[in-house]
Amino acid sequence: MASKKSFFRRAWKWFWDLVLGIGILQWFIAIIIAMPIWFVYLTSRIKITNYETFKKYRRRPAIFVFWHGRSMMLSPIIAVGRMRAYAIASQHHDGRIMAKVQRLFGLRPLYGSTTHGGMSVLRGGLRVLGGGRYSLCISPDGPGGPSLRIQDGTMYFSKMTGAPIIPVCYSASRAKFVNRWDRYMIAKPFSRINCVVGAPVVVPRRATDDEVQKIKNDLEKYMVETVHKMDAEFNHMVVEQDLKARKFKNMLREQRAAARNIKWGK
Repeated sequence: MASKKSFFRRAWKWFWDLVLGIGILQWFIAIIIAMPIWFVYLTSRIKITNYETFKKYRRRPAIFVFWHGRSMMLSPIIAVGRMRAYAIASQHHDGRIMAKVQRLFGLRPLYGSTTHGGMSVLRGGLRVLGGGRYSLCISPDGPGGPSLRIQDGTMYFSKMTGAPIIPVCYSASRAKFVNRWDRYMIAKPFSRINCVVGAPVVVPRRATDDEVQKIKNDLEKYMVETVHKMDAEFNHMVVEQDLKARKFKNMLREQRAAARNIKWGK
């Protein structure tokens, strides 16, 4: 029985991998995803703190960073603000669909991640920032965690190009948290959405490893404390640090298996 379930699961995955590999279908799904995001934005009250920093760097070399689970409502803010930037996207079918969603909001894709295509992302990011006309948008804890932890690539971009790192955090009064490693926040219509744009942080070209680590730790602490404070204002759950996608999936499988065993008295 188990082998039969495994066969159907693989067949189902193969079918969707085939379907989602079709470009036209990817665009169709992207449009379907983008429409409710715009609806939430247009029906909500948006408050952006330190918007002057966003306007100053929206069309010049800068590295805008935001947690992986907090990207949904930043897309329309970027579009309305006419930001000129690239966003790092996964090369997987899911990532290509999300890249097309971002294109609908004005962001160009830079394909790769810390686990696949990492070197191409580093070269591409340096090229984008070195060109002097575009910013770069990064989820420093993606694509698979650990959650709310800044990885080294962000610091590397700033150190090599002199571009400032600008942290961006948001929360929504009416929201749902998806049960996955990044606790992805889905804002609901008619919300109060608060967005905080932090002060620019630059990693000096001659900074030592210890100095880079301190800058990273301070930036990470600021972003974690900011998002926790914003969530607390709306009485939301506390989003954990150090969750990883693979381990979280395994944990959910174990929990479901344990629940089935209890149900059937095993």
